[in-house]
Amino acid sequence: MQVSIARIGKPHGIRGEVTVQVLTDAPEDRFVPGAELRVEGVAGVETLTVESARWNKQILLLAFEEIADRNEAETLRGGRLVINPEEQGGAEEEDAYFEHELKGLRVVENGEDIGEVTGLRTGAAQDLLVAEVRGREVLIPFVAQLVPEVDVEGGRVVVDLPQGLTELGDA
Repeated sequence: MQVSIARIGKPHGIRGEVTVQVLTDAPEDRFVPGAELRVEGVAGVETLTVESARWNKQILLLAFEEIADRNEAETLRGGRLVINPEEQGGAEEEDAYFEHELKGLRVVENGEDIGEVTGLRTGAAQDLLVAEVRGREVLIPFVAQLVPEVDVEGGRVVVDLPQGLTELGDA
């Protein structure tokens, strides 16, 4: 199973750097010089080797050994950088999960099935579970106090949501 760790954005400058939307919680480990990354969604490009990675404000800029200028960088736009978690050692922490492991898990509160996990949004401060709960999209902070149990094998996450979280936005 391939896991996306970044989506390639627009070129930056004239030397072939690109902006990337980071989709991993460990960019400092994934985007190191010499790292060879698989590419999806770009015709004629299967792998890219990271030449450099640097932050420009809140945006990660990557340069690749195979990309010499802005015109070549433009051909990468919209592509995804992916890894195979099994080749990378998988999730290293006991309580670390990949989005593909969480999608489709049932959301259970007080023994009642209230919805389904539809995604995961990673963030600098904390991650958010994206769930369809009672017919609406709800973002649940992925912290032990609100999500005390994740049972991938059992197909569920147990939540303890604050009152009103699923009703936010009702008029």
